[in-house]
Amino acid sequence: MAGAVRIETPCKVNLYLGVHRERDARGYHRVDSLMVPVALFDEVAAEEASGLSVCFSPDLSIPAEKTGVWRAAALLAEELGREPGVRLSVTARIPERAGLGGSSADAGAALRALAAHWGVDPLDPRVVSVARRIGADVAFFLDPRPALYVGAGDVFERALPSPELPVALVMPRAEGGSTPAAYAEFDRSGTDPTDPAPLIEALHAGSAEDIAANLANNLAPAARALCPEVGEVEAWLRSCPGVLGAQVTGSGTCSFAVCESAVAADAVASAAAERGWRSWSTKTLGSSTEVC
Repeated sequence: MAGAVRIETPCKVNLYLGVHRERDARGYHRVDSLMVPVALFDEVAAEEASGLSVCFSPDLSIPAEKTGVWRAAALLAEELGREPGVRLSVTARIPERAGLGGSSADAGAALRALAAHWGVDPLDPRVVSVARRIGADVAFFLDPRPALYVGAGDVFERALPSPELPVALVMPRAEGGSTPAAYAEFDRSGTDPTDPAPLIEALHAGSAEDIAANLANNLAPAARALCPEVGEVEAWLRSCPGVLGAQVTGSGTCSFAVCESAVAADAVASAAAERGWRSWSTKTLGSSTEVC
């Protein structure tokens, strides 16, 4: 696409996810979410067009008009008082329904591309407001760096230091439940979240071992209840040589392992693939990494 604005967006994992029982006026649970970007990328490109169009590669099973990318364009154009004359093209590599933020990453990248295309700061309050209307994680992908988000997981609290960590991502063969289903299960059987302070302290210290020892996600039991294979993957990861710690990310189904080296992450991903699981050897993007 000549003259197109191109944005490469990483996925994310939750080093910490704390879901509370209280809800806000929108009916969303209060959520404390400590996310770090991970080097598995989608790409979104925006260019001038006569009207609004969105295309995905590979194709989605739902109409483009029902995607977060479409909503991002329509809502931001309305917020800025513009005609949405733009074509958005998404090259998707991040798996969906994984807890990796795939659709949120695409919506956030679309907002960043549109902000650049229309001459607006991507962290302009109008852009952030639109991101929060689309979904809880979308605001993170306007500036995907290690950070703590509060509110419903959609309000930036503070950036955090983080080293680059070798990680293996592993998904089960079975499909898990949706995010709403995971929250419904949490309402039936969930427990109160732990304190994120030890993890935040470990991030400031930069110790991979301490970071891995303090991973926490009180939505993980709901993900395991909806898809028992999620628990099988998570437990297997923890037993692998070279793994410092592992847990489910977000509402699942993907689990991630913090590894002692890139070689260990490669070995874990390869062994997972031999078991018939989808897997990737990659790394988190640290606080000093520039994300385009």
